Amino acid sequence: MGVRVQALAACVEDGTEEQRVDEASERSERFGEMVDRQARFMFQVAFGLLRNRQDAEDAVQEAFLKLYRGEAWLRIENEKGFLARTVWRVALDHLPNAAERMADVAEMQLTASGGSPEQSVVDEDERAVLRRLIDGLPEDLRQPLVLSSVEEMTSREVAEAMGIPEGTVRTRVMRARTELRRRFLAMKEGQR
Repeated sequence: MGVRVQALAACVEDGTEEQRVDEASERSERFGEMVDRQARFMFQVAFGLLRNRQDAEDAVQEAFLKLYRGEAWLRIENEKGFLARTVWRVALDHLPNAAERMADVAEMQLTASGGSPEQSVVDEDERAVLRRLIDGLPEDLRQPLVLSSVEEMTSREVAEAMGIPEGTVRTRVMRARTELRRRFLAMKEGQR
C-alpha cells in the first residue's frame, strides 16, 4: 500500500510541475503580447520626459523588467494607464542622466548636419532657444506640453501617463503654449 501512495504522490507532483511550466509559459506569452502592444507607447511616454532616445529605451526596458518580476501587471484594469504611470516613474529616475547627455547630442547634431555651416548654426540656435523656453516652464506645464506637442500623444494618453484628469492636461497645455508665446515675445522685445 505504501508503494502505491508514493507512486500516486509522484504522479501528482509531476502533474503539478507540468502545470507550473504551462502557467509560466502562458504568463510569458501573455507578457510578450503586452510588450508587443505597448512598447511603442511606453517609449513615447519615456521619450517625452527624457528627450533622449537611449535613455527612453533604457527606461522602457527597466519598466518592463520590473513589471515582469512582479505580478501587478496580471491584475491591471487599464493597461495603457498602468504602463504609462510605470514607465513615467522609471523615466523620472533617469532624468538627471538625460540632462547631462542633451548638450553632447546637440553638439553632435550640429557637426553632423548636412547644410551649410551658417544655416546649421541658425537652425541650432532656434532649436536651443525653443528648448530653453520649454525647459524654463514649470514642470506641471512642461511635461504635458512635451508629451502632447512633441511626442504627439493624445490628451487621454498624457492623462494616463501622468495620472491626472484629461481636462487638466488640456488646460496645462494651453497655459504652457500661452506662457511660451509670452516668453518668446518678451525675448524678442529684449533683443530690439
